[in-house]
Amino acid sequence: MSDKPRVTGVGGIFLKSTNPDKMKNWYKQNLGLETDQWGTNFEWYQGSKPTEKGFTQWSLFKEDSNYMEPSKKEFMINYRVVHIEKLVEQLKANKVTILDEIETFEYGKFVHILDEEGNKIELWEPVDKEYEKLVEGRTK
Repeated sequence: MSDKPRVTGVGGIFLKSTNPDKMKNWYKQNLGLETDQWGTNFEWYQGSKPTEKGFTQWSLFKEDSNYMEPSKKEFMINYRVVHIEKLVEQLKANKVTILDEIETFEYGKFVHILDEEGNKIELWEPVDKEYEKLVEGRTK
């Protein structure tokens, strides 16, 4: 793996909805998405490590959620990254707006930034084995 901090893929897609439960039902009936209170996960295998799973989260938030703020958009994309600390330092050097400090959980590290048009972006350095445990626990 390269030491270069970078995005490696999409980690999640988050949408606002006037009625998240109704929308989850629509996605289930029409597109076959099995959802829980957080949404659903798309499981896949990593190209460079074909025996290791990766995940992309899909979630709906209530229309009045402030999770996407300060962006005024109705969506937010989560990007999977490597070397999040180095990436944040690079972003700071490039004068990118960093909205918070890196938060660490068992399943990965997160930080939020704004792009040049004010879209909020969530960066996630995943620990896929730990995230897989969460996903499996939600489906049991």
